[in-house]
Amino acid sequence: MTYQLPKIEKPKLLLKKPSFSFFKKGNFKFLILTIIISSFFGFLSGTISGGYLYSEVKEYLKKISIEIPKLDSLYTPQTSQEESTIKAVNETSPATISIIITKDLPVLEEYYASPFEEFFGIPQYRQKGTEKKEIGGGTGFIVSSDGLILTNAHVVSDKEADYTVLTNDGKKYPAKVSARDSLRDLAIIKIEGEKPFPTVKFGDSDKLQIGQTVIVIGNALGEFRNTVSVGVISGLGRSITASGGGMIETLEDVIQTDAAINSGNSGGPLLNLKGEVIGVNFAMAQGAENIGFAIPINRAKKDIEQVKTLGKIVYPFLGVRYILINEQIQKENNLTVDYGALIAKGSQGEAAIFSGSPAQIAGLKEGDIILEFNGEKITTDNPLSKIIMEYNPRDKITLKILRQKTEKLIEVTLAEQSQ
Repeated sequence: MTYQLPKIEKPKLLLKKPSFSFFKKGNFKFLILTIIISSFFGFLSGTISGGYLYSEVKEYLKKISIEIPKLDSLYTPQTSQEESTIKAVNETSPATISIIITKDLPVLEEYYASPFEEFFGIPQYRQKGTEKKEIGGGTGFIVSSDGLILTNAHVVSDKEADYTVLTNDGKKYPAKVSARDSLRDLAIIKIEGEKPFPTVKFGDSDKLQIGQTVIVIGNALGEFRNTVSVGVISGLGRSITASGGGMIETLEDVIQTDAAINSGNSGGPLLNLKGEVIGVNFAMAQGAENIGFAIPINRAKKDIEQVKTLGKIVYPFLGVRYILINEQIQKENNLTVDYGALIAKGSQGEAAIFSGSPAQIAGLKEGDIILEFNGEKITTDNPLSKIIMEYNPRDKITLKILRQKTEKLIEVTLAEQSQ
């Protein structure tokens, strides 16, 4: 049996025509008036609320001090230290120079003495003239307006090389070496040109503190002029043995810093936050992270003054080789004191007393211990080399020495040793 669904007819849709009776009854004017009044009050309320909101936002921005920087404005330092660093660099950079080292080197050409040698690939070489080539670079800084420049002795150690100074504004000047001080690894070179040259300011390296912020400026890698690095003084009174440029030297009482000192920075200034030069950068420790060394600027001031007045560098000469005594040296040599300078032969067997020196004339002997130099005690923190540099040639001084457990006073007249 099959069920059949009843047939459902589709409903009829009726569209009702709109009525326009409202307009026909005279209400059109009322509608227009209502729209105008509503628009007026809407505009008025919007204006009042917008003005109020604007004044509130303006006051809020004033309270939080929001300023929109101009696109062409200079960078503003965020801390006083940053401001001091930027100022120090800007003041010192014009007087910091790069030193370019060039030399005439032989040009070699390859040739073969016979076709047989050419066949078997056995070349020979002969010189075909010379060619000037750049062999190195360093840094220096101008210390007098007439063009005197302080740098390291090892930077300008080659007496056959030519030296060119490149200033921060890109100008080049030929330079002549005025004097070298190999004992302190310092040198003075001179340039001629438009005067006055910009100069650096000197600080006092005797008043340095460990942890003090310092700035290094130099010709890094001999390529990147006026490179800046920042760090702190990480040690004072260091004694190190450095090598480079065919020289090996031991320097005492130097500054240690963790500010990056790269190859080519030698001879550049070590600055404090006042922009004053407090040291001359000269060495870095290989295989270490940011361990560099600088010569205290107070040791260079005397050299500069001597070149200005004498035209050369001279320093007092006693004429002894010695070992500074500490507790370890005392034990190893069975000494009765743990300070002073033990007069001893050099590492290669060189004589302990220089022939014809003031020390020999005064009667000093190998094995004597110099305890005091003109009343000043000699220690590892106050070595003999530091003390003697405070004096001049021909000064008469008194040494307190210990000889075979007996103390003696000996008068010595210092001699002159020039560079």
